[in-house]
Amino acid sequence: MNPSPGSSQSTIHTNDVLIDLKGVSKHFAGLMAVNNVDFQTRRGQVVGLIGPNGAGKTTIFNLISGFLTPNSGDIVFKGESISGLNPPNVCKLGIARTFQIVKPLPRMTVLENVMVGTFSRIKDAREAREQALQILEFTGQIGKKHLKASSLSLGDRKRLEISKALATRPDLLLLDECMAGLNNREITGAIELIQKIKERGITMIIIEHVMKAIMAVSDMIVVLNYGEKIMEGPPKEVANDRHVIEAYLGDKYARSL
Repeated sequence: MNPSPGSSQSTIHTNDVLIDLKGVSKHFAGLMAVNNVDFQTRRGQVVGLIGPNGAGKTTIFNLISGFLTPNSGDIVFKGESISGLNPPNVCKLGIARTFQIVKPLPRMTVLENVMVGTFSRIKDAREAREQALQILEFTGQIGKKHLKASSLSLGDRKRLEISKALATRPDLLLLDECMAGLNNREITGAIELIQKIKERGITMIIIEHVMKAIMAVSDMIVVLNYGEKIMEGPPKEVANDRHVIEAYLGDKYARSL
């Protein structure tokens, strides 16, 4: 049986750890964007990554997905270092991500966009189409499969971004603000989709500023501030931590709990 969400890191068996960041640092021309960050994510776990703008969250996603290389430290996925691998090779290993600013292929249909993702694993066009249709059924976009991506609302474009990522058959899914700009109904739908993805056993790390969402879906939360990890723990513990409240959440949020 896996440890409970609130279990300490010391109780995690090596085989349970899917990705392990070990003292990871990244600087740009003297600016330290990420400074000696450590955290682990277990298989099947949802980890929320929160903090103020500029805290280093997206930089960590770029490091994990191969868009950047750490200046020091290591990123270990399935027991092997992936530091320095390029994005296509990271994807082949089983890591997929979405982007805060969604950029679907606008002249292609919803179905064709998802098929692009399936071709990372499948070479036969008929099989790729069938796989893409199954994903659209799962994400609730099957009825829009023939629409041009350019015609979609923001909420549907963000959902399409998740569909495209799922098409690569990831073991680890990185979601970068998939709820930003959505209305309450769309946020509720996004939370439900994340819970469905979790039920499939897919591990997720989620960057999100919508606190009611991140608190609802996360098993553990990692808090960054000025590129450093200042707190890690289960949602309720993080939400009541004075350092987190002062750095990010604010007293108004704390009083609303």
